[in-house]
Amino acid sequence: MLAEYQRNAGDPVLVSWIGGEPFLFSALNRLTVSFTKELGLRVSGTTNGTTLSSASVRDHVLAHYDELTISVDGIGSVHDELRGWPGGYAALRESVAQLSEAKRINNQGPRLRANVVLMRQTIGEFERLCLELAGWGIEEITFNQLGGRDRPDFFPTHRLSPEHAEWLRNEIPRLRARLAGLGVRLRGRDAYLFRIQASSRDETVPVANCRPGEQFLFINEDGIASPCNFTTQDYGVSISELDSVKTLLALPGRFAQARRERRSAPCEDCHSTQVFEKFAA
Repeated sequence: MLAEYQRNAGDPVLVSWIGGEPFLFSALNRLTVSFTKELGLRVSGTTNGTTLSSASVRDHVLAHYDELTISVDGIGSVHDELRGWPGGYAALRESVAQLSEAKRINNQGPRLRANVVLMRQTIGEFERLCLELAGWGIEEITFNQLGGRDRPDFFPTHRLSPEHAEWLRNEIPRLRARLAGLGVRLRGRDAYLFRIQASSRDETVPVANCRPGEQFLFINEDGIASPCNFTTQDYGVSISELDSVKTLLALPGRFAQARRERRSAPCEDCHSTQVFEKFAA
């Protein structure tokens, strides 16, 4: 159905595997090849990189992926401890460098992106980490503030303070320019930095209308499609109902009607990174 939509609308579709760790899913390679070779869809993935040391995994990614996002949260032992992966940082550096070199030689492969989760203990090293990632061959960098308010033993002492968020907002333009000189794009618009600042101050940011379903769909492991992962319970639609381009095109109206009938509580303090343009230039 997505392939039919792409053909009829001329609107390129990107299917993104997220997790958990998607590369541990046994059917992933078969599905990806089917999506790209048979259906003409683009595919991306987000990975912790534990499988990238395998040459066969790297070859598959180079042949079939449009984007690959690698999670990197700190330099050296900091990343290793946060991820519970001794030697993980060094392993990632080697794997990504191999991917980057193979992409250069073959003139084929995905956009290589790193995503960094910022915490008060790591934000001071963000610029140095970005420069290291540039040396690996990373082409784009995105970042998140630490989430996880459901982890009361971890979140309060690791979350960004208002001072950290203010520092970040002031430093991003300079860092973006420095990285651009190295051929690396640092993503995230002002609205995204504003969202981070508001979160650090425990301020709510309601969103009246995010135009749900027009450009982005989140689909969970139970096969429920929704405007984002926060609104699945209130606005979710089973993908078994999305059996034609017509039903797909009707989704925005269906989501809007559901919002009019009962507004989802997460919309009163929206944390969707898509809405706040995390991936925008």
